[in-house]
Amino acid sequence: MMISNLTMASLKDKLSELSFKGMLLPIFGILVFISLWQMGASRVHTSLGEFPGPVVVYEQWNSLVAEHQRERLKEDKFYVRQEERIAERQAKDPNYEGTLRDYTGKPTFFDQIFTSLYTVLAGFGLASFIAIPLGILIGLNRSVYSALNPVIQIFKPVSPLAWLPLVTMVVSASYVSDDPMFSKSFLTSMFTVTLCCMWPTLINTAVGVAAVEKDLLNVSKVLQLGWVTHVMKIVIPSAIPLMFTGLRLSLGIAWMVLIAAEMLAQNPGLGKFVWDEFQNGSSNSLGRIMVAVLMIGFIGYLLDRVMLTIQRIVSWDKTQILR
Repeated sequence: MMISNLTMASLKDKLSELSFKGMLLPIFGILVFISLWQMGASRVHTSLGEFPGPVVVYEQWNSLVAEHQRERLKEDKFYVRQEERIAERQAKDPNYEGTLRDYTGKPTFFDQIFTSLYTVLAGFGLASFIAIPLGILIGLNRSVYSALNPVIQIFKPVSPLAWLPLVTMVVSASYVSDDPMFSKSFLTSMFTVTLCCMWPTLINTAVGVAAVEKDLLNVSKVLQLGWVTHVMKIVIPSAIPLMFTGLRLSLGIAWMVLIAAEMLAQNPGLGKFVWDEFQNGSSNSLGRIMVAVLMIGFIGYLLDRVMLTIQRIVSWDKTQILR
Protein backbone atom coordinates (compact mmCIF):
# COMPACT_ATOMS: atom_id res chain seq x y z
CA MET A 1 0.00 0.00 0.00
CA MET A 2 2.83 2.33 0.93
CA ILE A 3 4.69 1.44 -2.27
CA SER A 4 1.62 2.18 -4.39
CA ASN A 5 1.18 5.55 -2.63
CA LEU A 6 4.81 6.43 -3.29
CA THR A 7 4.44 5.40 -6.92
CA MET A 8 1.36 7.57 -7.30
CA ALA A 9 3.15 10.49 -5.66
CA SER A 10 6.15 10.17 -7.96
CA LEU A 11 3.81 9.85 -10.95
CA LYS A 12 2.02 13.04 -9.95
CA ASP A 13 5.38 14.79 -9.63
CA LYS A 14 6.34 13.66 -13.14
CA LEU A 15 3.01 14.82 -14.56
CA SER A 16 3.33 18.19 -12.83
CA GLU A 17 6.80 18.58 -14.34
CA LEU A 18 5.33 17.92 -17.79
CA SER A 19 2.42 20.32 -17.33
CA PHE A 20 1.74 23.10 -19.79
CA LYS A 21 2.78 25.69 -17.22
CA GLY A 22 6.00 23.85 -16.50
CA MET A 23 6.91 23.84 -20.20
CA LEU A 24 5.66 27.35 -20.97
CA LEU A 25 7.63 29.21 -18.31
CA PRO A 26 11.11 28.08 -19.50
CA ILE A 27 10.17 28.93 -23.10
CA PHE A 28 8.92 32.33 -21.94
CA GLY A 29 12.18 32.92 -20.05
CA ILE A 30 14.26 32.01 -23.11
CA LEU A 31 12.21 34.31 -25.37
CA VAL A 32 12.61 37.21 -22.93
CA PHE A 33 16.36 36.59 -22.80
CA ILE A 34 16.64 36.51 -26.62
CA SER A 35 14.60 39.74 -26.92
CA LEU A 36 16.76 41.54 -24.35
CA TRP A 37 19.90 40.17 -26.01
CA GLN A 38 18.79 41.46 -29.44
CA MET A 39 17.92 44.90 -28.08
CA GLY A 40 21.10 45.17 -26.02
CA ALA A 41 23.45 43.86 -28.74
CA SER A 42 22.49 46.57 -31.24
CA ARG A 43 23.56 49.24 -28.72
CA VAL A 44 27.04 47.84 -28.05
CA HIS A 45 29.77 48.70 -30.54
CA THR A 46 33.29 47.29 -30.33
CA SER A 47 36.48 47.63 -32.39
CA LEU A 48 35.31 44.53 -34.33
CA GLY A 49 31.87 45.94 -35.02
CA GLU A 50 28.47 45.60 -33.42
CA PHE A 51 28.05 43.03 -30.67
CA PRO A 52 26.51 39.90 -32.24
CA GLY A 53 22.79 39.40 -31.73
CA PRO A 54 20.89 36.09 -32.00
CA VAL A 55 20.54 36.32 -35.79
CA VAL A 56 24.27 36.84 -36.35
CA VAL A 57 25.12 34.02 -33.93
CA TYR A 58 22.76 31.70 -35.79
CA GLU A 59 24.46 32.61 -39.09
CA GLN A 60 27.88 31.90 -37.58
CA TRP A 61 26.61 28.56 -36.26
CA ASN A 62 25.59 27.60 -39.80
CA SER A 63 28.99 28.76 -41.04
CA LEU A 64 30.78 26.54 -38.48
CA VAL A 65 28.62 23.56 -39.46
CA ALA A 66 29.46 24.12 -43.13
CA GLU A 67 33.19 24.40 -42.31
CA HIS A 68 33.05 21.12 -40.45
CA GLN A 69 31.33 19.38 -43.36
CA ARG A 70 33.89 20.74 -45.85
CA GLU A 71 36.76 19.60 -43.63
CA ARG A 72 35.32 16.07 -43.28
CA LEU A 73 34.92 15.94 -47.07
CA LYS A 74 38.59 16.92 -47.50
CA GLU A 75 39.57 14.26 -44.99
CA ASP A 76 37.63 11.57 -46.86
CA LYS A 77 39.26 12.57 -50.15
CA PHE A 78 42.68 12.56 -48.46
CA TYR A 79 42.30 8.94 -47.38
CA VAL A 80 40.79 7.89 -50.73
CA ARG A 81 43.83 9.34 -52.57
CA GLN A 82 46.20 7.44 -50.28
CA GLU A 83 44.33 4.17 -50.75
CA GLU A 84 44.34 4.62 -54.53
CA ARG A 85 48.08 5.37 -54.50
CA ILE A 86 48.80 2.30 -52.37
CA ALA A 87 46.62 0.15 -54.66
CA GLU A 88 48.56 1.36 -57.73
CA ARG A 89 51.90 0.56 -56.08
CA GLN A 90 50.69 -2.87 -54.99
CA ALA A 91 49.51 -3.59 -58.55
CA LYS A 92 53.09 -3.06 -59.74
CA ASP A 93 54.76 -4.61 -56.71
CA PRO A 94 52.65 -7.21 -54.80
CA ASN A 95 55.12 -7.12 -51.88
CA TYR A 96 54.63 -3.41 -51.32
CA GLU A 97 53.00 -2.59 -47.95
CA GLY A 98 51.69 0.93 -47.89
CA THR A 99 50.81 2.87 -44.75
CA LEU A 100 48.05 5.40 -44.34
CA ARG A 101 49.17 8.75 -42.94
CA ASP A 102 46.88 10.54 -40.51
CA TYR A 103 44.98 13.56 -41.74
CA THR A 104 46.48 16.71 -40.26
CA GLY A 105 43.94 19.30 -41.33
CA LYS A 106 42.82 22.17 -39.14
CA PRO A 107 40.50 21.03 -36.31
CA THR A 108 36.99 22.39 -36.71
CA PHE A 109 34.73 23.82 -34.02
CA PHE A 110 33.14 20.41 -33.49
CA ASP A 111 36.56 18.71 -33.32
CA GLN A 112 37.45 21.15 -30.54
CA ILE A 113 34.22 20.29 -28.70
CA PHE A 114 35.08 16.58 -28.86
CA THR A 115 38.63 17.27 -27.62
CA SER A 116 37.34 19.31 -24.67
CA LEU A 117 34.73 16.68 -23.79
CA TYR A 118 37.05 13.71 -23.55
CA THR A 119 39.67 15.82 -21.74
CA VAL A 120 37.20 16.98 -19.10
CA LEU A 121 35.79 13.48 -18.64
CA ALA A 122 39.31 12.06 -18.25
CA GLY A 123 40.24 14.72 -15.68
CA PHE A 124 36.95 14.38 -13.82
CA GLY A 125 37.22 10.57 -13.84
CA LEU A 126 40.74 10.69 -12.39
CA ALA A 127 39.64 13.23 -9.77
CA SER A 128 36.69 11.02 -8.74
CA PHE A 129 38.94 7.95 -8.62
CA ILE A 130 41.16 9.75 -6.10
CA ALA A 131 38.57 11.79 -4.20
CA ILE A 132 35.89 9.18 -3.44
CA PRO A 133 38.10 6.54 -1.73
CA LEU A 134 40.07 9.27 0.05
CA GLY A 135 36.85 10.97 1.16
CA ILE A 136 35.51 7.68 2.55
CA LEU A 137 38.79 7.13 4.43
CA ILE A 138 38.72 10.66 5.86
CA GLY A 139 35.07 10.34 6.86
CA LEU A 140 35.65 7.03 8.64
CA ASN A 141 38.83 7.96 10.49
CA ARG A 142 39.12 11.17 12.51
CA SER A 143 42.93 10.87 12.71
CA VAL A 144 43.22 10.79 8.91
CA TYR A 145 40.86 13.78 8.76
CA SER A 146 43.02 15.74 11.20
CA ALA A 147 46.15 14.91 9.26
CA LEU A 148 44.82 15.77 5.79
CA ASN A 149 42.45 18.64 6.54
CA PRO A 150 45.16 21.37 6.55
CA VAL A 151 46.46 20.15 3.17
CA ILE A 152 42.94 20.09 1.71
CA GLN A 153 42.14 23.58 2.99
CA ILE A 154 45.39 24.98 1.55
CA PHE A 155 45.08 23.47 -1.93
CA LYS A 156 41.29 23.72 -2.31
CA PRO A 157 41.15 27.41 -3.29
CA VAL A 158 44.18 27.38 -5.63
CA SER A 159 43.29 28.77 -9.05
CA PRO A 160 43.89 26.71 -12.21
CA LEU A 161 45.96 29.63 -13.47
CA ALA A 162 48.43 28.93 -10.66
CA TRP A 163 48.49 25.17 -11.21
CA LEU A 164 48.88 25.33 -14.99
CA PRO A 165 52.57 26.46 -15.21
CA LEU A 166 53.62 23.84 -12.64
CA VAL A 167 51.69 21.05 -14.35
CA THR A 168 53.07 22.08 -17.75
CA MET A 169 56.66 21.98 -16.51
CA VAL A 170 56.24 18.66 -14.69
CA VAL A 171 54.56 16.97 -17.66
CA SER A 172 57.19 18.31 -20.07
CA ALA A 173 60.04 17.07 -17.86
CA SER A 174 58.62 13.69 -16.84
CA TYR A 175 56.65 12.53 -19.88
CA VAL A 176 59.32 11.89 -22.48
CA SER A 177 58.71 9.19 -25.06
CA ASP A 178 59.55 8.56 -28.72
CA ASP A 179 56.08 7.11 -29.23
CA PRO A 180 53.79 8.81 -26.68
CA MET A 181 50.38 7.31 -26.04
CA PHE A 182 48.95 10.73 -25.09
CA SER A 183 49.89 14.22 -26.18
CA LYS A 184 51.47 16.50 -23.58
CA SER A 185 48.74 19.09 -24.14
CA PHE A 186 46.09 16.51 -23.23
CA LEU A 187 47.94 15.45 -20.07
CA THR A 188 48.53 19.05 -19.02
CA SER A 189 44.85 19.94 -19.36
CA MET A 190 43.71 16.69 -17.72
CA PHE A 191 45.97 16.99 -14.65
CA THR A 192 45.06 20.67 -14.21
CA VAL A 193 41.37 19.74 -14.27
CA THR A 194 41.98 16.92 -11.79
CA LEU A 195 43.86 19.13 -9.33
CA CYS A 196 41.18 21.81 -9.37
CA CYS A 197 37.97 19.78 -9.38
CA MET A 198 38.62 16.97 -6.90
CA TRP A 199 37.99 18.98 -3.72
CA PRO A 200 34.15 19.24 -3.72
CA THR A 201 33.85 15.48 -4.21
CA LEU A 202 36.46 14.79 -1.52
CA ILE A 203 34.89 17.10 1.07
CA ASN A 204 31.27 16.12 0.39
CA THR A 205 32.10 12.42 0.46
CA ALA A 206 33.92 12.83 3.79
CA VAL A 207 30.98 14.80 5.25
CA GLY A 208 28.46 12.26 3.95
CA VAL A 209 30.42 9.34 5.43
CA ALA A 210 30.86 11.10 8.77
CA ALA A 211 27.12 11.84 8.92
CA VAL A 212 25.94 8.23 8.67
CA GLU A 213 23.14 7.69 11.21
CA LYS A 214 24.14 6.03 14.47
CA ASP A 215 21.31 3.52 14.14
CA LEU A 216 22.84 2.23 10.92
CA LEU A 217 26.29 2.06 12.52
CA ASN A 218 24.81 0.10 15.43
CA VAL A 219 23.15 -2.32 13.00
CA SER A 220 26.53 -2.87 11.38
CA LYS A 221 28.09 -3.59 14.78
CA VAL A 222 25.31 -5.97 15.80
CA LEU A 223 25.63 -7.89 12.53
CA GLN A 224 29.45 -7.83 12.92
CA LEU A 225 29.94 -6.75 9.34
CA GLY A 226 33.46 -6.75 7.98
CA TRP A 227 35.11 -3.44 7.04
CA VAL A 228 34.51 -3.84 3.32
CA THR A 229 30.89 -4.97 3.79
CA HIS A 230 30.30 -2.12 6.26
CA VAL A 231 31.57 0.41 3.69
CA MET A 232 29.69 -1.12 0.76
CA LYS A 233 26.36 -1.80 2.52
CA ILE A 234 26.12 0.98 5.11
CA VAL A 235 28.52 3.84 4.45
CA ILE A 236 28.38 4.38 0.68
CA PRO A 237 24.55 4.11 0.30
CA SER A 238 24.12 6.61 3.16
CA ALA A 239 26.70 9.00 1.74
CA ILE A 240 25.45 8.89 -1.87
CA PRO A 241 23.34 12.11 -1.73
CA LEU A 242 26.25 14.25 -0.52
CA MET A 243 28.71 12.32 -2.67
CA PHE A 244 26.73 13.19 -5.79
CA THR A 245 26.40 16.79 -4.69
CA GLY A 246 30.18 16.88 -4.66
CA LEU A 247 30.45 15.09 -8.00
CA ARG A 248 28.09 17.56 -9.68
CA LEU A 249 30.03 20.50 -8.24
CA SER A 250 33.31 18.91 -9.32
CA LEU A 251 32.09 18.32 -12.87
CA GLY A 252 30.95 21.94 -13.19
CA ILE A 253 34.32 23.18 -11.88
CA ALA A 254 36.16 20.76 -14.18
CA TRP A 255 34.37 22.17 -17.23
CA MET A 256 35.12 25.78 -16.27
CA VAL A 257 38.75 25.02 -15.41
CA LEU A 258 39.32 23.18 -18.67
CA ILE A 259 38.16 26.09 -20.83
CA ALA A 260 40.46 28.47 -18.92
CA ALA A 261 43.39 26.03 -19.12
CA GLU A 262 42.96 25.49 -22.87
CA MET A 263 42.77 29.22 -23.43
CA LEU A 264 45.85 30.04 -21.36
CA ALA A 265 48.05 27.13 -22.47
CA GLN A 266 46.78 27.11 -26.08
CA ASN A 267 45.95 23.43 -25.73
CA PRO A 268 43.43 22.00 -28.23
CA GLY A 269 39.80 22.45 -27.26
CA LEU A 270 37.03 25.01 -27.01
CA GLY A 271 39.19 27.39 -24.97
CA LYS A 272 41.75 27.53 -27.77
CA PHE A 273 38.97 28.09 -30.29
CA VAL A 274 37.76 31.13 -28.34
CA TRP A 275 41.27 32.54 -27.98
CA ASP A 276 42.11 31.95 -31.67
CA GLU A 277 38.95 33.77 -32.74
CA PHE A 278 39.79 36.64 -30.38
CA GLN A 279 43.29 36.89 -31.85
CA ASN A 280 41.90 36.55 -35.39
CA GLY A 281 39.95 39.77 -35.01
CA SER A 282 37.78 39.34 -38.10
CA SER A 283 34.25 40.64 -38.46
CA ASN A 284 32.94 37.14 -37.74
CA SER A 285 35.04 36.58 -34.60
CA LEU A 286 32.60 37.97 -32.05
CA GLY A 287 29.73 35.92 -33.48
CA ARG A 288 31.85 32.75 -33.39
CA ILE A 289 32.98 33.43 -29.84
CA MET A 290 29.33 33.88 -28.85
CA VAL A 291 28.52 30.51 -30.45
CA ALA A 292 31.30 28.95 -28.37
CA VAL A 293 30.02 30.65 -25.20
CA LEU A 294 26.52 29.27 -25.74
CA MET A 295 27.91 25.82 -26.56
CA ILE A 296 30.08 25.82 -23.40
CA GLY A 297 27.02 26.66 -21.32
CA PHE A 298 24.85 24.09 -23.08
CA ILE A 299 27.41 21.29 -22.63
CA GLY A 300 27.86 22.24 -18.98
CA TYR A 301 24.09 21.97 -18.53
CA LEU A 302 23.99 18.57 -20.27
CA LEU A 303 26.84 17.24 -18.13
CA ASP A 304 24.98 18.26 -14.99
CA ARG A 305 21.76 16.60 -16.23
CA VAL A 306 23.67 13.38 -16.91
CA MET A 307 25.06 13.37 -13.37
CA LEU A 308 21.58 14.10 -11.98
CA THR A 309 20.16 11.16 -13.94
CA ILE A 310 22.88 8.85 -12.61
CA GLN A 311 22.17 10.08 -9.09
CA ARG A 312 18.46 9.30 -9.49
CA ILE A 313 19.31 5.79 -10.70
CA VAL A 314 21.76 4.88 -7.93
CA SER A 315 20.05 6.72 -5.05
CA TRP A 316 18.17 4.39 -2.69
CA ASP A 317 15.75 7.15 -1.65
CA LYS A 318 13.52 7.50 -4.72
CA THR A 319 11.28 10.06 -2.97
CA GLN A 320 14.13 12.53 -2.59
CA ILE A 321 13.61 15.72 -4.61
CA LEU A 322 16.63 16.20 -6.86
CA ARG A 323 17.21 19.25 -9.06
